[in-house]
Amino acid sequence: MSNLHLWDKSDLENMEQRYRAQFVNSLPGLKTPFLVGTQNAVGDTNLSIISSVTHLGSSPALMSMVMRPNTVERHTIENIKETKFFTFNSVDINSISKAHQTSARYGREISEFKACGFNEIWEPDFEAPFVKESVLQIGLKLAQIIHLDINGCDLVIGEVVLVKAPFQALAKDGSIKVDQLNLASVSGLDRYHKSQKMMRLSYAKPDKMPTVIEE
Repeated sequence: MSNLHLWDKSDLENMEQRYRAQFVNSLPGLKTPFLVGTQNAVGDTNLSIISSVTHLGSSPALMSMVMRPNTVERHTIENIKETKFFTFNSVDINSISKAHQTSARYGREISEFKACGFNEIWEPDFEAPFVKESVLQIGLKLAQIIHLDINGCDLVIGEVVLVKAPFQALAKDGSIKVDQLNLASVSGLDRYHKSQKMMRLSYAKPDKMPTVIEE
């Protein structure tokens, strides 16, 4: 693709709000959507799709997500603040429509698990629900919430304390072969994709080009 068009800061600022949201959200390209499972202090459960999950470190094992400003009720972050626990649950390509529906603004008294056709599953001494249908389930304990003054968002950081995945998807070196899990990817706010492994490369060193790792 050639003849690139240029948008500057003033172009971004003059875009209609929803148009700008679609434009900017699509800039990072393909991301991995997760369903975030939580419950509040009285046991009401919540499920919400999010695509801002990132790995922050391995020792301790940390992952994060970005939560939008609290201009309306944000049940997910409110629940996390109350119970200190939450889960990340993968979205497979057969569950995309149901997972996307969890972004609808249901009332606090309505669980997206039931409304959108997912089943809760619980682990002992862990105060957040997992999605039974997900093949990759990650349990996290709240480590820190950092408020971002620049835009009013919150960076929620959790320590990984539980992981559930098919053992056969675990490679000898400890990596998970996510290409075998039939997971969906997302670009922008609503464009979903199938992901496919192209290749795996050796550790990069300055004195030689990487080679393909055969698995």
